[in-house]
Amino acid sequence: MSSAGVPHTDLWPLLLYFELVLVVVGTMLALPPFLGERRTRRTPATEQPYESGIVAVGSSQLRFSVRFYLIAIFFVIFDLEAVFIFAWAIAFRESGWPGYIEILIFIGVLVATLVYLWRIGALDWRTPRQRSIEATIHQ
Repeated sequence: MSSAGVPHTDLWPLLLYFELVLVVVGTMLALPPFLGERRTRRTPATEQPYESGIVAVGSSQLRFSVRFYLIAIFFVIFDLEAVFIFAWAIAFRESGWPGYIEILIFIGVLVATLVYLWRIGALDWRTPRQRSIEATIHQ
């Protein structure tokens, strides 16, 4: 046995796996230049992206509003809650009353967060111009 308490004979599968990974990665990096397509001349048609036979019009660079990213972050946060609640539901009987109280607190915090986001207008998709138009209509 070695000084760490692990016999050297138990390490050979790990070393073999490591060597195989290195061989596979090396092969994947070395073969593409030999097996890949060779372009001898470049034409305008080969330089254009393929769009299912449709001629590309305009630029593909679109600017998205920050609101899309904000909604995506909210979705991830509030979708993650479903994972925790699902895990709690599976262990419902084992967790007992303490688990029930904990999930009530957890859901309470989530509801408070949702109310806060709603109150500050983070979930409002209207532009300031649309809000002012709506305010003048409802006066």
